[in-house]
Amino acid sequence: MDFFHSMILMLVLLNPFLVIIYLVDVVRNLDQHQFHLVLIRAGVIASVVLCAFAILGDAIFSTLQVEFASFQIFGGIIFLLIGLQFVFRGPTAIEILQGKSRHIAGSIAMPVLIGPGTISASIVIGERLETIFAAAAVLSAVIVCLITITLLKRLHDYVLPRREALIERYIEIAGRITALYVGTVAIDMIMQGLMTWAGRL
Repeated sequence: MDFFHSMILMLVLLNPFLVIIYLVDVVRNLDQHQFHLVLIRAGVIASVVLCAFAILGDAIFSTLQVEFASFQIFGGIIFLLIGLQFVFRGPTAIEILQGKSRHIAGSIAMPVLIGPGTISASIVIGERLETIFAAAAVLSAVIVCLITITLLKRLHDYVLPRREALIERYIEIAGRITALYVGTVAIDMIMQGLMTWAGRL
């Protein structure tokens, strides 16, 4: 049960239905084959990083001689900037995802798949489960997320020629809602980091 709950926790934080809104420009511009290759590369990067945090936990931050609170604050600022871009420019606001397919896998992995939330969850999962099961839970969640995103891409390509106006309207509405969510999470991350620092003074 702990394995299942850990996998669900990671999957909820990865949230493929939210990620597909981030990737809407990539979904539009790449065909199925290119999209799959980019997504696989991004998934491999994310899996390696998140599994490393699940296995090594806080030791990574200790080795780097930095506080996790600092990571929360910096990650919150990044997401706040993304949220503001979504508010003012819509769901195609992440310009770094508009380049050639071979250049954007890393940009999808970070900050779309790898963020303070998923890294925190990886550390928690590593503390909850034995090493091999922690890594398996993280890897399973990433795989399910990527499969869901792939299916959503197929659905988009099938529906778009028939209901383009409906798709555009959905993306616009979902993008604005995403902006509110991302901005709220960003402020919460910043506040948590600041409170952690304040508690140590």
